[in-house]
Amino acid sequence: MTKFNEMQTVKRRFFAMRNGAVADNMRRHGAKYRIIFGLNLPQIIEIANETPNSEVLAEALWKNQSTRESLLMAPMIYPREKFGFETACRWVSEVPTAEVGDVLCHRLLRHKDYAWQLAEAMMKSTVAMERYVALRLMFNLLPTHVDEIESFAKIEHQNNEPLTAMLCCQLIDEIEFLKEE
Repeated sequence: MTKFNEMQTVKRRFFAMRNGAVADNMRRHGAKYRIIFGLNLPQIIEIANETPNSEVLAEALWKNQSTRESLLMAPMIYPREKFGFETACRWVSEVPTAEVGDVLCHRLLRHKDYAWQLAEAMMKSTVAMERYVALRLMFNLLPTHVDEIESFAKIEHQNNEPLTAMLCCQLIDEIEFLKEE
């Protein structure tokens, strides 16, 4: 019987659940990954839930930038207590798509004590994707930083950056709603 390492086991699970129609559709719509298995988020979560949390495996998955599902699963299995600020900065700088940024924020970054510090630092970046991740993270920090987030969103909105424009509008709308209450 063949014994597979953790990465091989995860990749075999991706392969077993692959959906060629979804993968082909993603490619047609511009997904630039070399490998797309076509898994949906609940399937990736299922695999992550069956995989022990591991810093080593999470880093290996994250380094596998050519595979969409690897990047989405990495934040799900990185032990939160070991995910430091420097690692967070590095990962944010390596986020290739909004989808990956969304999962990184929701599954990992929002749970960190330094989340606000990270969001503030990333808003100063000249890289649109880093500012996107910062704004996405700010959604999770709204109740405690409303005025600062509103300021960041309005300034970013003036940049007319296609990647962040919709997110800025959503943040500003949410803040207006919160202020009405």
